[in-house]
Amino acid sequence: MQSVSAYQSFFVAYLENQIILKEPRNLYDPIQYILSLGGKRMRPVLTLMSAEIFDVSYEKALPAAMAVEVFHNFSLVHDDIMDAAPLRRGNVTVHEKWDTNTGILSGDAMLILAYQYFEKYEPKIFRKLAKLFSKTALEVCEGQQWDVDFETRTDVTIPEYLKMIEFKTAVLVAAAMKMGAIIAKTSKTNAKLIYEFGLNLGIAFQLQDDYLDAFGDPATFGKQVGGDIIENKKTFLFLKAMEFSNATLQARLLYLFTEYADNVEAKIEEVKQIFNESGASQATQDAIKEFTQNAFETLEKMNIDADKKALLQSFGENLMQRKV
Repeated sequence: MQSVSAYQSFFVAYLENQIILKEPRNLYDPIQYILSLGGKRMRPVLTLMSAEIFDVSYEKALPAAMAVEVFHNFSLVHDDIMDAAPLRRGNVTVHEKWDTNTGILSGDAMLILAYQYFEKYEPKIFRKLAKLFSKTALEVCEGQQWDVDFETRTDVTIPEYLKMIEFKTAVLVAAAMKMGAIIAKTSKTNAKLIYEFGLNLGIAFQLQDDYLDAFGDPATFGKQVGGDIIENKKTFLFLKAMEFSNATLQARLLYLFTEYADNVEAKIEEVKQIFNESGASQATQDAIKEFTQNAFETLEKMNIDADKKALLQSFGENLMQRKV
C-alpha cells in the first residue's frame, strides 16, 4: 500500500499523459482545462487504493480511475452551467471561460470519453465496470434533478435530502471504490462492503461541502461561499434550521429563500446567523461525524489486513478535516 499523496501523484502523472491533441480545439480544450484544475482527486485515488486494498497493483486500476475522474468533471461542467456558477476550484468555470454551448458539448464528450477507458479491460471486467458505471451515472442524474426540484419546494424532508445527496454525490464515491474491488476480483462480500464504506463517506463528504459552502474560508474553499444560499438550495443546514426554529424564524427563513431579492451579502449573513442560532450548524457537524463513523464501522466487517483498514480510516479522517 502507498500513501494517499503517492496515489495522487501516480494518478496525476497518468492523467497528464492523457492529453487530447485533437480538433476541434473548442471541443477538447475545455476538457483539458477542467481536468487540469486540480482538486484532491479523491474519487480516482479511492479506485487506486481499493485495488491495492485487495492485493492488485494500482496500475491496473488507472484507466478506471481516469474514467471516474472524467465523469466527475463532466458532471461539474454541467452542474456549473445549471447553477450559473462563476468559479470552480478557484478558477473561472468552463461556460464562463468559453460559453454555455461549449460547456454542454464538451461535457457530453467527456461522458463518452469516460466510457472509453473501460475498453482497456478484459471483457468480463469491462462488463462489470460498465454496468456499475451506467447505474451510477443515471443515479447521479436523478440526484441532480432532485437537487433542482428542491429549490422550488418548501416541503423537502431530511430523508429526501439525504437520498438526493446519496445519488448526486455519494454513489460515485462508492462506485469508485467498488471499481477497484472489481478489478482486483475480490469477493462479492468485500466489494459490497467497500461500496457501503464509500457511500457513507460520500454522504459525509457532501454534508461537509454544504457546511463549507456557508462557513468555509473564501481563500481556501475554491467556490463562491454562500452559493447554496444565493441559489435557495434546501441543504441539510436549511432543513435543520427549519426543524429547530419557531414559527416566526421559520417564516423569515422561507421568505429569505423564496421572495427576498435585496442585498445578496446581507441575505447570506442573515441566513448564516439563523443557521448558527438555531443549532443547525452543530447538527450538520454532528451528522458529518455520524456518517463518517458509519463508514469506519463498515471497515471492521471487511476481510482485509488491519493496516489496510487503518489506511482507509486515515483517508476518511483527513477528508473530514478539509477546508476545500
